[in-house]
Amino acid sequence: MNAPIRALLRDPADRVVVVGGGVAGLSVALRLAPRPVTLVTAAPIGLGTATGWAQGGIAAAVGADDAADLHAADTGAAGAGLTEPDVALRVAAEGPRLIDWLVRIGVPFDRRDDGALALGLEAAHGRRRIVRSGGDATGARVLEGLVRAVLAAPSVEVVTADVRDLLRDASGAVAGVVAERDGARFRIPARAVVLATGGVGALYAATTNPPGATGRGLALAARAGAVLRDMEFVQFHPTAIAAGADPMPLATEALRGEGARLIDERGEAVMAGISGGDLAPRDVVARGIFGALQRGRTVYLDARGALGAAMPTRFPTVAGLCRAAGIDPATQPIPVRPAAHYHMGGIRVDGGGATSVPGLYACGEVSSTGLHGANRLASNSLLEGLAYAGFIADALDAPVPGRLLPETDAVRGTPDLPALRALMESNVGVVRDAAGLAAAAETFARDARTCDAALVALLIARGALTRTESRGAHWRSDFPHAAPPRHTETTLAQALAGAPAADAVVGESVEQSVEEILAR
Repeated sequence: MNAPIRALLRDPADRVVVVGGGVAGLSVALRLAPRPVTLVTAAPIGLGTATGWAQGGIAAAVGADDAADLHAADTGAAGAGLTEPDVALRVAAEGPRLIDWLVRIGVPFDRRDDGALALGLEAAHGRRRIVRSGGDATGARVLEGLVRAVLAAPSVEVVTADVRDLLRDASGAVAGVVAERDGARFRIPARAVVLATGGVGALYAATTNPPGATGRGLALAARAGAVLRDMEFVQFHPTAIAAGADPMPLATEALRGEGARLIDERGEAVMAGISGGDLAPRDVVARGIFGALQRGRTVYLDARGALGAAMPTRFPTVAGLCRAAGIDPATQPIPVRPAAHYHMGGIRVDGGGATSVPGLYACGEVSSTGLHGANRLASNSLLEGLAYAGFIADALDAPVPGRLLPETDAVRGTPDLPALRALMESNVGVVRDAAGLAAAAETFARDARTCDAALVALLIARGALTRTESRGAHWRSDFPHAAPPRHTETTLAQALAGAPAADAVVGESVEQSVEEILAR
């Protein structure tokens, strides 16, 4: 019997549908055991996810000189005033336990000769706390371990299909998904749905994300009426390898932690005179490189010498990527540029991963938990997905669905994705201004009612236009200074326009309905 048919036979009173096959989705599926889970993945399990491409590692305060409060403080400093301190401390405190859990399911972390975990340093971390596997292959190793565990878990069934819509019951709660495979649509009713669909990087011409990272989960949530928060905050990784590939391969930040330097074609330091230098927070380094490129410079990551020679054993993933591009890092600097890498905004969730819509939860990059604020601290993304998987499993308490409403017949259009990506890159990129953002928003609005990618692009552009300040990863050349910290929130339905304001710690929220945005 094939997987979709088996899925239809499960009792929706017990089942939870998890959408997404990265670290967040796999972890939620495992943490919910022994409750039955149907895991829906757009690609065969283990493929098509950003998790497998993560090079840096998992931030965890496991060193003798480290502690959760120090990790939380670094997270808050990177978050530029929008990180919620209680969330940062709660997630940081989970780090050591999560590393132990991954070890128990068979993830082989790198260790020193004495058997202790080998800890790396990355930008804006005050301690060595980056736990790695296979040098720079942490994401792939963690993904392999989670996939093995999921395939062995009797409580989890896997369905390979695209999720096209969310089912609702008569009370308005989310009660399953509408999926499609090989042109055939089918329903998977459920007690609750957890979206773990990743980010938005593939909406940009230069990205380190898989092609499917176009914000599908954000569009599903918005069309279901969920509150979305801080959509304008997109992190650009400063050192994507500029060798013509799409998506762009990544030169991990850990290389700079081990001594690699950013130079231009004349050998001059790109980050000279900038606080933190090569180990400044990602947004600072990305703008430093962007500025150099705008001035006509070519930027390189220089690991020549001992670090480059040791790269095949210490950073085998980057070494392989360089080799494929015809670069020998022992003797040649690596050409780099910023590329869309991670989305700090997303579906607003509470401490148990619940969205504003009953029955709908979100985990990982698609969510906005309050951890990352305006700028994600390096290697906190895998940690967040792992931590919130447990929080969701502990808190999920959706009622048995009522009578299902008929699914919508909404037709999802196909955008001119190359043109959309080019416009996002030029107008909604590392440095932004009002004229460029307004022009982009006007273009995206034409297709946003029927096209998910255009809707998500519009929400990002409108959020960036609304935020008339520079903060973290959001930089406005026409508003270079910070304003009082606040969140921006967006909802689809007018009925949610009066959603609760953001935490008083960061001040008042700016609320817009997606309907208001589309009407502009």
